[in-house]
Amino acid sequence: MSTPPLLELHDVTVAYHGRPVLWHVDLAVESPCLFGIIGPNGAGKSTLVKAALGIVPLADGWVKFFGEPLDRVRGRVGYVPQRESVDWDFPVRAIDVVLMGTYHRLGWMRRVGRAERELAAACLDRVGMADFATRQIGRLSGGQQQRVFLARALAQQAEIYFLDEPLAGVDAQSQQQIFRVLSELRDEGKLVLIVHHDLRTAATWFDRVALVDMRLVAAGPTAEVLSRENLARTYSGHLEVLDELGRAVEAGRRTP
Repeated sequence: MSTPPLLELHDVTVAYHGRPVLWHVDLAVESPCLFGIIGPNGAGKSTLVKAALGIVPLADGWVKFFGEPLDRVRGRVGYVPQRESVDWDFPVRAIDVVLMGTYHRLGWMRRVGRAERELAAACLDRVGMADFATRQIGRLSGGQQQRVFLARALAQQAEIYFLDEPLAGVDAQSQQQIFRVLSELRDEGKLVLIVHHDLRTAATWFDRVALVDMRLVAAGPTAEVLSRENLARTYSGHLEVLDELGRAVEAGRRTP
């Protein structure tokens, strides 16, 4: 029997208050890669991720991971939400946030022990945040906060990672650190799916992409999908930016 896709969405439809925001999406990702989910504002990119993770209900369709429903493999799937969805005033330290990534393995009866603390410290170190382990999360910069949440996902030791706009509003140093870690995860055989808004970097960062505008416009290898025709179909209400995006994509393809 053939191996099932790492991630498969079939006929996924989502509606908020009776208003459809995502229509009949079919998507399969067969192998580890850096996979970008790209489209204009309000196109349903974040909704697609939340639907896959069961955070928002489906109006129709289904989602499978490794050929199984999410409930059977939840521990193998990690998630880094948008920064705007987090209460940064909550009195918790960076190391405590990362330790949350170990909870799924502990169950209800076990407490965090030495092994979990060592893992959390190693994950903070991997994202360049070891020196901030005891800092209250709200006292960190936006880029530092995002790196801590990436460390929490790393502590989960998942096989598939979803990240919702991980580079939005993040300083250059954090962007570089985050993308380095994501590339390492891909090289370790993980699937990393990233909601991303910047086509200028998408052309060089991602192995594969999906263009989304309420529907799935196109998906596949980045160089094939980011064609002018597909961009025009995706950004049809934003024609004034197509020339600029097209030039940026072409420049990205030429970058070594």
